[in-house]
Amino acid sequence: MPTPERTSIGEIVDEATRLLDAGGPAAVTMQAVASAVGVKAPSLYKRVRDRDALLAMVGAAAADDLARLLSDAGQDLGAMLAAFRRFAHARPEAFRLLFTTAVDPDRLAATSEPVLRAAASLVGDEQALAAARLVTAWATGFVTMELAGAFRLGGDLDEAFAYGIRHLVGSLVPPPEAERPAHGS
Repeated sequence: MPTPERTSIGEIVDEATRLLDAGGPAAVTMQAVASAVGVKAPSLYKRVRDRDALLAMVGAAAADDLARLLSDAGQDLGAMLAAFRRFAHARPEAFRLLFTTAVDPDRLAATSEPVLRAAASLVGDEQALAAARLVTAWATGFVTMELAGAFRLGGDLDEAFAYGIRHLVGSLVPPPEAERPAHGS
């Protein structure tokens, strides 16, 4: 009779995520995760190939969490940007992990889908990718600088972020009729 499983991949990822959130990537070791789930490190290697694979799973879970938050914002691009910032503040280490090679590009791309849909509703399908990149780059830069403590001139950062959303999203308008490609030509 086989030995019963003492842990699951879900528990492993949950504990690795907890360690990441508490201490950054350096805290996510195979030994620490094994200890947290109540097994010996060699047993963990039966479930997870190595630390890189473990970080990839944690990154995938973080990407899924962010994609869910963005989707929950509906079609409101400003609400998505605010959700993006809330995620980064609540889970700064997971936010940083998303921008490393540890995260599967396809999994990370899923976080773009809600933003692309919202951008398309504002500027049309042909300009949706450019608009999504514009707002994502701005929000990522703002939040990254904010988390690093790089805004040192004072002022209210909540107000500055809201200002950026109003003006950036407000600038996204469909091209005038004269610039739109003719359909069926």
